[in-house]
Amino acid sequence: MGAWLSHKLAPRVDVARLLADERFVYGDARPVRDDDPCAPYTFVWFHRDLRDEPVVPSSLPVIHRDERLVVVDKPAFLSAIPRGDHVVQSVVVRLRAELGLPELSTLHRLDRVTSGVLMLATEQRWRSPYQRMFERGAVRKTYRALAPWRADLELPVTVRNHIAKERGAWRAEVVPDAPVNAETHVDLESTDGELGVYRLTPRTGRTHQLRLHLYGLGIPIVDDPLYPVVREVSIDDFSRPLQLLASELAFTDPVDGTERSFASVRQLPLVADV
Repeated sequence: MGAWLSHKLAPRVDVARLLADERFVYGDARPVRDDDPCAPYTFVWFHRDLRDEPVVPSSLPVIHRDERLVVVDKPAFLSAIPRGDHVVQSVVVRLRAELGLPELSTLHRLDRVTSGVLMLATEQRWRSPYQRMFERGAVRKTYRALAPWRADLELPVTVRNHIAKERGAWRAEVVPDAPVNAETHVDLESTDGELGVYRLTPRTGRTHQLRLHLYGLGIPIVDDPLYPVVREVSIDDFSRPLQLLASELAFTDPVDGTERSFASVRQLPLVADV
């Protein structure tokens, strides 16, 4: 087991130290030993050491709360779920403590650097009907982005292509001649000098879809750290938020059939609270 854990977790985790401290345990709480045989279908549990995370300075307004749902206006740089180097500074961890909802969980994805409307289930029993709604594409999503204005770009336009992202890779890529799996309707709402505010209506939800689609049109989103080029940015640098806002969510509630809509109180350009 020691060799297997080292293979899976090193160098991110000091496996030898955690084994010595009996911090790896089986499902029945027995400590894992270094020389235990490695058996298939064995579950091992541990809590890794967490770094001291700087507090994301922006506020986290609760737009709506009822028995089933909590809807927040997520700031840029706050992870939706605990993962990687962002655990305490995540929407789920912060709100479970602040709202006293230990089963609170997200119902859809929103990148750490993206701001706007994020919906969560208050308890596990409500997750299934709302998650199925997102999976079926039954939620009407509207985003807005600040990007360069091009007079030669004919809008509105619907971008359709195939997006793929390899596990562990920072950037996603458009795969030419592959079946379409990503679609976004793009329109221009307003201009201010060399910049425009674009209204984005995605009909699919691929990773980095909106960022790639605007980049492909020659109008990469302002302060995007990945497109068109990867910028070296510290994970704790909160000074330049990506100018992409999840503005609105609208849907027919799968539990009671009511029409629901939620809108962000944030506006472009997004300003860092530092």
